Amino acid sequence: MHTALLAAALLVGCLLAVQASVNLQLNSAVGTPYGASTIQLGVATGLLTVLAVAAGALGALGRLPDVEAWQLLGGLASPLYITSGILLFPRLGALAAVGLFVTGQMFASLTLDLFGLLGLERQDLSAGIVIGALAVLAGIVVIIRGMKATAPPGAPRTSSAGRVGRLALGVLAGAALPVQGAVNAQLRAQLKEPITVAVISFAVATFTIAVVLLVLYATRRTPKPRIAPLKKMPWWGWLGGACAAAYVTGTFLLMPTIGAAVTIALTVTGQQLTSALIDHKGLFKLPQRSLTRPRALGLVLLIAGSLTIQLV
Repeated sequence: MHTALLAAALLVGCLLAVQASVNLQLNSAVGTPYGASTIQLGVATGLLTVLAVAAGALGALGRLPDVEAWQLLGGLASPLYITSGILLFPRLGALAAVGLFVTGQMFASLTLDLFGLLGLERQDLSAGIVIGALAVLAGIVVIIRGMKATAPPGAPRTSSAGRVGRLALGVLAGAALPVQGAVNAQLRAQLKEPITVAVISFAVATFTIAVVLLVLYATRRTPKPRIAPLKKMPWWGWLGGACAAAYVTGTFLLMPTIGAAVTIALTVTGQQLTSALIDHKGLFKLPQRSLTRPRALGLVLLIAGSLTIQLV
Protein backbone atom coordinates (compact mmCIF):
# COMPACT_ATOMS: atom_id res chain seq x y z
CA MET A 1 0.00 0.00 0.00
CA HIS A 2 2.82 2.39 0.89
CA THR A 3 4.52 1.69 -2.46
CA ALA A 4 1.26 2.47 -4.25
CA LEU A 5 1.01 5.82 -2.46
CA LEU A 6 4.59 6.71 -3.40
CA ALA A 7 3.83 5.85 -7.02
CA ALA A 8 0.68 7.99 -6.82
CA ALA A 9 2.72 10.98 -5.62
CA LEU A 10 5.14 10.53 -8.53
CA LEU A 11 2.21 10.32 -10.96
CA VAL A 12 0.63 13.49 -9.54
CA GLY A 13 3.86 15.34 -10.28
CA CYS A 14 3.86 13.97 -13.83
CA LEU A 15 0.35 15.35 -14.32
CA LEU A 16 1.51 18.86 -13.40
CA ALA A 17 4.03 18.81 -16.26
CA VAL A 18 1.40 17.42 -18.63
CA GLN A 19 -1.00 20.17 -17.54
CA ALA A 20 1.36 22.96 -18.54
CA SER A 21 2.11 21.29 -21.88
CA VAL A 22 -1.45 20.58 -23.05
CA ASN A 23 -2.55 24.08 -22.06
CA LEU A 24 -0.59 25.36 -25.04
CA GLN A 25 -3.09 23.66 -27.34
CA LEU A 26 -5.92 25.37 -25.48
CA ASN A 27 -4.11 28.68 -25.82
CA SER A 28 -3.65 28.12 -29.55
CA ALA A 29 -7.40 27.55 -29.96
CA VAL A 30 -8.57 30.42 -27.74
CA GLY A 31 -5.99 32.91 -28.99
CA THR A 32 -5.05 34.42 -25.63
CA PRO A 33 -3.23 32.85 -22.66
CA TYR A 34 -5.55 34.59 -20.22
CA GLY A 35 -8.61 33.13 -21.91
CA ALA A 36 -7.00 29.68 -21.95
CA SER A 37 -6.20 29.97 -18.23
CA THR A 38 -9.77 31.03 -17.47
CA ILE A 39 -11.20 28.01 -19.29
CA GLN A 40 -8.72 25.58 -17.76
CA LEU A 41 -9.31 26.82 -14.23
CA GLY A 42 -13.06 26.82 -14.81
CA VAL A 43 -12.92 23.17 -15.90
CA ALA A 44 -10.89 22.28 -12.80
CA THR A 45 -13.34 24.12 -10.55
CA GLY A 46 -16.27 22.27 -12.11
CA LEU A 47 -14.62 18.86 -11.71
CA LEU A 48 -13.70 19.53 -8.08
CA THR A 49 -17.21 20.80 -7.32
CA VAL A 50 -18.71 17.57 -8.68
CA LEU A 51 -16.25 15.58 -6.58
CA ALA A 52 -17.08 17.64 -3.47
CA VAL A 53 -20.80 17.14 -4.00
CA ALA A 54 -20.32 13.38 -4.45
CA ALA A 55 -18.26 13.26 -1.25
CA GLY A 56 -20.78 15.38 0.67
CA ALA A 57 -18.03 17.86 1.53
CA LEU A 58 -19.67 21.17 0.60
CA GLY A 59 -21.28 21.47 4.02
CA ALA A 60 -17.92 22.78 5.19
CA LEU A 61 -18.73 26.05 3.42
CA GLY A 62 -20.87 26.88 6.45
CA ARG A 63 -17.65 27.47 8.39
CA LEU A 64 -16.48 30.25 6.04
CA PRO A 65 -17.63 33.10 8.37
CA ASP A 66 -14.99 31.93 10.87
CA VAL A 67 -12.18 32.04 8.31
CA GLU A 68 -9.79 35.00 8.02
CA ALA A 69 -9.90 36.71 4.61
CA TRP A 70 -6.24 35.99 3.72
CA GLN A 71 -6.83 32.26 4.11
CA LEU A 72 -9.08 32.38 1.05
CA LEU A 73 -6.40 33.79 -1.22
CA GLY A 74 -4.38 30.63 -1.92
CA GLY A 75 -5.99 30.36 -5.33
CA LEU A 76 -4.23 33.52 -6.54
CA ALA A 77 -1.13 31.42 -7.25
CA SER A 78 -2.86 29.17 -9.80
CA PRO A 79 -3.48 31.75 -12.56
CA LEU A 80 0.10 32.98 -12.23
CA TYR A 81 1.50 29.45 -12.52
CA ILE A 82 -0.78 28.34 -15.37
CA THR A 83 -0.41 31.50 -17.46
CA SER A 84 3.36 31.45 -16.93
CA GLY A 85 3.47 27.88 -18.22
CA ILE A 86 1.55 28.86 -21.35
CA LEU A 87 3.96 31.75 -21.97
CA LEU A 88 7.22 29.98 -21.11
CA PHE A 89 6.89 26.40 -22.40
CA PRO A 90 7.05 27.24 -26.14
CA ARG A 91 9.88 29.72 -25.57
CA LEU A 92 12.09 27.87 -23.10
CA GLY A 93 11.02 24.26 -23.53
CA ALA A 94 9.33 22.03 -20.97
CA LEU A 95 12.50 21.04 -19.10
CA ALA A 96 13.84 24.58 -18.67
CA ALA A 97 10.44 26.02 -17.71
CA VAL A 98 9.74 23.27 -15.18
CA GLY A 99 13.31 23.63 -13.90
CA LEU A 100 12.61 27.29 -13.15
CA PHE A 101 9.30 26.39 -11.50
CA VAL A 102 11.02 23.77 -9.33
CA THR A 103 13.78 26.19 -8.37
CA GLY A 104 11.18 28.70 -7.24
CA GLN A 105 9.27 25.98 -5.39
CA MET A 106 12.33 24.76 -3.53
CA PHE A 107 13.63 28.15 -2.43
CA ALA A 108 10.17 29.41 -1.45
CA SER A 109 9.62 26.23 0.58
CA LEU A 110 12.95 26.76 2.31
CA THR A 111 12.05 30.36 3.14
CA LEU A 112 8.71 29.32 4.61
CA ASP A 113 10.29 26.52 6.66
CA LEU A 114 13.40 28.33 7.89
CA PHE A 115 11.45 31.39 9.04
CA GLY A 116 8.29 29.57 10.12
CA LEU A 117 6.01 31.69 7.92
CA LEU A 118 2.26 31.29 7.32
CA GLY A 119 1.76 29.02 10.28
CA LEU A 120 4.47 26.49 9.38
CA GLU A 121 6.75 25.08 12.07
CA ARG A 122 10.18 26.67 11.96
CA GLN A 123 13.03 24.39 10.90
CA ASP A 124 16.75 24.72 11.48
CA LEU A 125 19.21 25.08 8.62
CA SER A 126 20.99 21.78 7.99
CA ALA A 127 23.84 20.56 5.80
CA GLY A 128 21.34 18.61 3.67
CA ILE A 129 19.34 21.76 2.97
CA VAL A 130 22.45 23.71 1.96
CA ILE A 131 23.76 20.92 -0.29
CA GLY A 132 20.34 20.37 -1.83
CA ALA A 133 19.80 24.08 -2.49
CA LEU A 134 23.21 24.39 -4.17
CA ALA A 135 22.46 21.33 -6.32
CA VAL A 136 19.09 22.79 -7.42
CA LEU A 137 20.75 26.10 -8.25
CA ALA A 138 23.54 24.39 -10.17
CA GLY A 139 21.04 22.24 -12.05
CA ILE A 140 18.94 25.11 -13.33
CA VAL A 141 22.07 27.08 -14.30
CA VAL A 142 23.34 24.13 -16.37
CA ILE A 143 19.95 23.71 -18.08
CA ILE A 144 19.55 27.41 -18.87
CA ARG A 145 23.12 27.67 -20.19
CA GLY A 146 22.41 24.75 -22.49
CA MET A 147 19.21 26.22 -23.92
CA LYS A 148 20.87 27.71 -27.01
CA ALA A 149 22.26 24.33 -28.04
CA THR A 150 18.80 22.74 -28.04
CA ALA A 151 16.77 25.64 -29.45
CA PRO A 152 14.60 24.62 -32.43
CA PRO A 153 15.82 25.77 -35.88
CA GLY A 154 14.66 29.28 -36.70
CA ALA A 155 13.80 30.14 -33.09
CA PRO A 156 13.75 33.93 -32.64
CA ARG A 157 16.49 35.59 -30.63
CA THR A 158 15.57 37.11 -27.30
CA SER A 159 17.02 40.31 -25.84
CA SER A 160 18.90 40.11 -22.55
CA ALA A 161 16.10 41.97 -20.75
CA GLY A 162 13.47 39.62 -22.20
CA ARG A 163 15.52 36.58 -21.26
CA VAL A 164 15.97 37.77 -17.68
CA GLY A 165 12.25 38.60 -17.46
CA ARG A 166 11.26 35.10 -18.54
CA LEU A 167 13.65 33.48 -16.09
CA ALA A 168 12.32 35.66 -13.26
CA LEU A 169 8.72 34.86 -14.23
CA GLY A 170 9.44 31.13 -14.09
CA VAL A 171 11.04 31.32 -10.64
CA LEU A 172 8.26 33.58 -9.31
CA ALA A 173 5.50 31.31 -10.66
CA GLY A 174 7.12 28.30 -9.03
CA ALA A 175 7.60 30.14 -5.74
CA ALA A 176 3.87 30.90 -5.63
CA LEU A 177 2.97 27.19 -5.30
CA PRO A 178 4.42 26.54 -1.81
CA VAL A 179 2.86 29.80 -0.58
CA GLN A 180 -0.45 28.59 -2.00
CA GLY A 181 0.00 25.27 -0.22
CA ALA A 182 0.73 26.95 3.12
CA VAL A 183 -2.29 29.27 2.83
CA ASN A 184 -4.56 26.40 1.80
CA ALA A 185 -3.27 24.35 4.75
CA GLN A 186 -4.48 27.10 7.07
CA LEU A 187 -7.87 27.07 5.35
CA ARG A 188 -8.02 23.29 5.64
CA ALA A 189 -7.40 23.51 9.38
CA GLN A 190 -10.51 25.69 9.62
CA LEU A 191 -12.84 23.84 7.23
CA LYS A 192 -11.63 20.25 7.90
CA GLU A 193 -12.46 19.26 4.31
CA PRO A 194 -9.54 19.18 1.83
CA ILE A 195 -11.75 18.84 -1.27
CA THR A 196 -13.80 21.88 -0.24
CA VAL A 197 -10.56 23.82 0.19
CA ALA A 198 -9.56 22.81 -3.35
CA VAL A 199 -12.94 24.00 -4.69
CA ILE A 200 -12.52 27.38 -2.98
CA SER A 201 -8.93 27.71 -4.18
CA PHE A 202 -9.85 27.06 -7.81
CA ALA A 203 -12.97 29.22 -7.64
CA VAL A 204 -10.83 32.15 -6.45
CA ALA A 205 -8.31 31.40 -9.20
CA THR A 206 -10.98 31.28 -11.91
CA PHE A 207 -12.57 34.54 -10.77
CA THR A 208 -9.17 36.26 -10.58
CA ILE A 209 -7.99 35.31 -14.06
CA ALA A 210 -11.44 36.09 -15.53
CA VAL A 211 -11.19 39.63 -14.11
CA VAL A 212 -7.66 39.97 -15.51
CA LEU A 213 -8.91 38.80 -18.91
CA LEU A 214 -11.76 41.33 -18.92
CA VAL A 215 -9.47 44.19 -17.90
CA LEU A 216 -6.85 43.33 -20.52
CA TYR A 217 -9.48 42.93 -23.23
CA ALA A 218 -11.14 46.23 -22.28
CA THR A 219 -7.77 47.98 -22.52
CA ARG A 220 -6.96 46.19 -25.81
CA ARG A 221 -3.94 44.40 -24.38
CA THR A 222 -5.22 40.95 -25.29
CA PRO A 223 -7.51 39.77 -28.11
CA LYS A 224 -11.05 38.55 -27.63
CA PRO A 225 -11.05 34.82 -26.78
CA ARG A 226 -12.12 32.60 -29.68
CA ILE A 227 -14.72 29.92 -29.01
CA ALA A 228 -15.29 28.28 -32.39
CA PRO A 229 -11.77 26.73 -32.71
CA LEU A 230 -12.33 24.81 -29.46
CA LYS A 231 -14.50 22.35 -31.42
CA LYS A 232 -11.49 21.30 -33.52
CA MET A 233 -9.05 21.05 -30.60
CA PRO A 234 -7.57 17.57 -29.93
CA TRP A 235 -9.21 15.75 -27.03
CA TRP A 236 -6.01 15.95 -24.99
CA GLY A 237 -6.17 19.74 -25.14
CA TRP A 238 -8.86 19.54 -22.45
CA LEU A 239 -6.72 17.55 -20.01
CA GLY A 240 -5.23 20.61 -18.29
CA GLY A 241 -8.18 21.17 -15.99
CA ALA A 242 -8.38 17.49 -15.04
CA CYS A 243 -4.62 17.38 -14.36
CA ALA A 244 -4.84 20.48 -12.16
CA ALA A 245 -7.75 19.05 -10.19
CA ALA A 246 -5.95 15.70 -9.79
CA TYR A 247 -2.76 17.42 -8.62
CA VAL A 248 -4.49 19.52 -5.96
CA THR A 249 -6.68 16.66 -4.72
CA GLY A 250 -3.79 14.20 -4.79
CA THR A 251 -1.40 16.36 -2.79
CA PHE A 252 -4.09 17.15 -0.20
CA LEU A 253 -4.82 13.45 0.28
CA LEU A 254 -1.22 12.20 0.16
CA MET A 255 0.46 14.66 2.52
CA PRO A 256 -1.29 13.46 5.72
CA THR A 257 -0.52 9.84 4.76
CA ILE A 258 3.08 9.77 3.51
CA GLY A 259 4.18 13.18 4.79
CA ALA A 260 4.63 16.59 3.19
CA ALA A 261 8.38 16.17 2.54
CA VAL A 262 8.01 12.85 0.68
CA THR A 263 5.00 14.16 -1.28
CA ILE A 264 6.82 17.30 -2.42
CA ALA A 265 10.01 15.39 -3.28
CA LEU A 266 8.17 12.84 -5.42
CA THR A 267 5.82 15.30 -7.15
CA VAL A 268 8.75 17.55 -8.05
CA THR A 269 10.66 14.53 -9.38
CA GLY A 270 7.66 13.54 -11.47
CA GLN A 271 7.43 17.06 -12.87
CA GLN A 272 11.05 17.05 -13.98
CA LEU A 273 11.15 13.57 -15.49
CA THR A 274 7.96 14.15 -17.46
CA SER A 275 9.08 17.57 -18.71
CA ALA A 276 12.34 16.02 -19.94
CA LEU A 277 10.39 13.33 -21.82
CA ILE A 278 8.02 15.91 -23.33
CA ASP A 279 10.96 17.98 -24.54
CA HIS A 280 12.95 15.02 -25.88
CA LYS A 281 10.03 13.53 -27.82
CA GLY A 282 8.36 16.82 -28.76
CA LEU A 283 5.06 15.64 -27.25
CA PHE A 284 1.83 17.69 -27.32
CA LYS A 285 3.08 19.55 -30.43
CA LEU A 286 5.91 21.23 -28.50
CA PRO A 287 9.24 21.84 -30.28
CA GLN A 288 11.58 18.88 -29.87
CA ARG A 289 14.65 19.57 -27.73
CA SER A 290 17.12 16.72 -27.37
CA LEU A 291 18.24 15.63 -23.92
CA THR A 292 21.90 16.53 -24.34
CA ARG A 293 24.53 15.67 -21.73
CA PRO A 294 24.46 19.16 -20.14
CA ARG A 295 20.65 19.07 -19.91
CA ALA A 296 20.76 15.55 -18.49
CA LEU A 297 23.32 16.69 -15.92
CA GLY A 298 21.12 19.65 -15.00
CA LEU A 299 18.12 17.34 -14.65
CA VAL A 300 20.06 15.00 -12.35
CA LEU A 301 21.23 17.92 -10.20
CA LEU A 302 17.68 19.29 -9.93
CA ILE A 303 16.24 15.94 -8.88
CA ALA A 304 19.09 15.17 -6.49
CA GLY A 305 18.86 18.62 -4.92
CA SER A 306 15.09 18.41 -4.56
CA LEU A 307 15.27 15.00 -2.88
CA THR A 308 18.12 16.12 -0.61
CA ILE A 309 16.29 19.21 0.58
CA GLN A 310 13.10 17.30 1.38
CA LEU A 311 14.37 13.96 2.62
CA VAL A 312 17.82 14.46 4.23
